[in-house]
Amino acid sequence: MESNQKHSDTLAAIQELIEVVAKLRSPDGGCPWDLAQTPESLIPYVIEEAYEVVDAIKNGDKEAIAEELGDLLLQVVLQAQIASESGQFSLKEISQGISQKLIRRHPHVFGDVSVQSVDEVRQNWEQIKAAEKGESSPETQKLSTKLSRYGRTLPPLTAAMKISQKAAAVGFEWENIDGVWDKFHEELAEFQQAVAQETPARQQAELGDILFALIQLARWYHLDPSAALQGTNQRFVQRLEKMEAVVDRPLSDYSLDELEKLWQQAKIKLAQQGNRE
Repeated sequence: MESNQKHSDTLAAIQELIEVVAKLRSPDGGCPWDLAQTPESLIPYVIEEAYEVVDAIKNGDKEAIAEELGDLLLQVVLQAQIASESGQFSLKEISQGISQKLIRRHPHVFGDVSVQSVDEVRQNWEQIKAAEKGESSPETQKLSTKLSRYGRTLPPLTAAMKISQKAAAVGFEWENIDGVWDKFHEELAEFQQAVAQETPARQQAELGDILFALIQLARWYHLDPSAALQGTNQRFVQRLEKMEAVVDRPLSDYSLDELEKLWQQAKIKLAQQGNRE
């Protein structure tokens, strides 16, 4: 009985959210900002909310996790509402679609397939997924076809790592780490030349090549480039926070030499704090 009540309460809460979003999108008394949104204009919010969910989970803050998951759920319901207004699909189709997909891809739970390990579950999932998407033809089995999907759907750093891993797996790889370092220095020289002599488009292309080479170094050294950059971002902000804690006026009022001195002091304090922890 208690389980049924919780289920009923959950459905009621979801229905309330659907009705709130529909009201926000209503031409009769709705919100001008929400009415102006399109699926494309909401893309940055979908990405931002997903990253905020990840951050909350990493921090282990239950209240923050619940709040951020709510913000992400809002993006799903809002996309569904906008699509339903033009008769494309609704939250019903979204929910039915994912339920049916889960049932199809878990035959060991909803069917009579037997599995002995997580690896077997993963293999079955990939085989069923490939069949669903029609990826069993020679064309779809090409490495370039598979890698292009990573480039379209994953964050750039993640996509670059995934692409290089898959390419290396088929033998498109350096013989040793010295070759990777040589490639990095080659790309650095080409970028320097582009900055000095070539067009912005060429400069950007060469910058991309440097970043890709750095990711190859990360792969060889078994490092996570996304985590590395995230850590640098956090340390940068922490050092600024330390700087602002000891000054008596805005940082913009200080000279570059003064800022550098404050920066080094903040760097030392954070290092000492880290050692104590």
